[in-house]
Amino acid sequence: MRRPPVRLRMAVAALSLVGLFVSVYLLLNDLGLTGLAACSPGGGCDIVQSSPYSSFLGVPVALLGVLGYLVLFAVAFLGSQPRGVGADWVGPSIVALATVAFVFSAYLTALEAWVIRAWCPYCVVSAVLATLIFALSLAELPPLRGGSPDESDAHG
Repeated sequence: MRRPPVRLRMAVAALSLVGLFVSVYLLLNDLGLTGLAACSPGGGCDIVQSSPYSSFLGVPVALLGVLGYLVLFAVAFLGSQPRGVGADWVGPSIVALATVAFVFSAYLTALEAWVIRAWCPYCVVSAVLATLIFALSLAELPPLRGGSPDESDAHG
């Protein structure tokens, strides 16, 4: 049987925790609790945060980030603990959540580049985190070369 990538799950949990902190800061900023965002000269953060694209289906994007990173953290953390390591649902959940985060971040980054034409460094950090988490999540996929996952472990 193929062993779950526990260290990679812990790395996903750690990166998700960083993303959670970034998203909480952006949410607090969006709620007006932090004043102007501390970022690059020219106010890229505030331009992005005040754009019509700072909400998705009426929900602040920063809140979606908080919820997404929180769920990813919880799944990856639980999946790296002795009781959750072998749970069949953990790997597919990490891959699915990471894929959604990656695709949504790519969409938001494209909006920053070509529609809003302003950059929020915190948003860029979140997009990089989502990309790293997605890349790490690929280790949860079964081997793509011949045979079952059980056979690939038996050969090396």
